[in-house]
Amino acid sequence: MALNDNAVLGVAFGSSLAAGYVTPHGNITVWLNELAFVPVDYRNDAPVDEWSGDAGVGAQYFSQQAVARLLPSAGIDLPAGMPVPVKLVEIQKLMASGDNRARKIYDTIGTYLGYTMAHLVDFYAIRNLLVLGRVMTGEGGDLILSVAGEVLKAEFPELRGSIRVHVPGETEKRHGQAVAAASLPALQK
Repeated sequence: MALNDNAVLGVAFGSSLAAGYVTPHGNITVWLNELAFVPVDYRNDAPVDEWSGDAGVGAQYFSQQAVARLLPSAGIDLPAGMPVPVKLVEIQKLMASGDNRARKIYDTIGTYLGYTMAHLVDFYAIRNLLVLGRVMTGEGGDLILSVAGEVLKAEFPELRGSIRVHVPGETEKRHGQAVAAASLPALQK
């Protein structure tokens, strides 16, 4: 509603990957858009999701889990027992301080996003990608979107101008939730 358009795929990079979809006709689908468990990496050695047991699924690439999984590759050593949300906060602090190791994590997630956006258009008519979640907070989120745009431009130039990416501010998030709640139909008793 806030975008005044349809064909919207909304994704939230949080403790997992949440998603919602509005069709080009302004309807929600009759199927679940559970992108946390949709394959985005088809390699035989893709990381396995601990909850579903499936390999290469969205939650491993677009969530706090992704950030934690990429720590060793970036050369960042945080305590093994540290909760994943706290690890994200530490990475956000490192990013804000200009640490290049943290930058590598967000750069990698941006690369994942660029390729996955190109893959998702095989299944969804997308004019708008709405991106939310704690992973997208701060400079790291900006870098993710910038790198995803570079991937689309270099690898999938036919898509670069056809998908508008939106990151709502705090006011839009709060108002959007209120508008959505007020728009729900009344249940018949």
